[in-house]
Amino acid sequence: MSTRLACVVFDAQRPRVVAEFWAQLLGWSVTVDRPDEVDVAAPDPDGLDIALTFLPADTAKSGKNRLHLDLASRSLDHQRVQVDRALALGARHVDIGQGGVPWVVLADPEGNEFCVLEPREQYVDTGAVAAIVVDTRDPARLAAFWSTASGWPIAHSGAQVAGLRSATGLGSWLEFVRNQDTKQGRNRLHLDLTAFPTDDPAAELARLREAGATPVDAGAFGGVPGTVLADPEANEFCLLRLATDLSRV
Repeated sequence: MSTRLACVVFDAQRPRVVAEFWAQLLGWSVTVDRPDEVDVAAPDPDGLDIALTFLPADTAKSGKNRLHLDLASRSLDHQRVQVDRALALGARHVDIGQGGVPWVVLADPEGNEFCVLEPREQYVDTGAVAAIVVDTRDPARLAAFWSTASGWPIAHSGAQVAGLRSATGLGSWLEFVRNQDTKQGRNRLHLDLTAFPTDDPAAELARLREAGATPVDAGAFGGVPGTVLADPEANEFCLLRLATDLSRV
């Protein structure tokens, strides 16, 4: 394994507004603030939290995202506090057909769905973000690809849910949840990978292609500093250039 997860990328019509919402909600900091990119990262450099990157988008969100964040809570009271804080910062309740569940489904100021979870032992030590959740038709298959891409081992894998976590046991989970909805257009949120500085980018690209990634026309991504690919279910992601060339990593 020679690539790692770098960030979750949000396309946003108002990147600074959405970034500030997430920074305040998570207790994180804005680390990059430019017209073409705003980054938000956890204050603990050793926590292995995946950064959030917000890039300008011309179009408004439509439809449910295929990737979302789940936020952890320590108790039912803490869950209520988290929900109230999110609403005060500009979130709103949304109905995506979840029915009577113990978690609360909200949307950020541009409509990106996220969940504030009830307390769960699995997420007791994750930090603010319990999990990065990806909808998929085949959780086991997509988990296997992203395990190869990220180097995170598969912790559990089943017909409905599969999960990865860093071998260090730090930071959020990456989870794949069965969903039969058909992907429509480009994803509003996506993952970015970066190679380590000593690695050969061409070799890493070949490794990802062998694992099931396919090339994507980078024209629609507007000068991404890397290679645009899609995973086996056509979810776009970027293999970024060396970290020394990037502010977002």
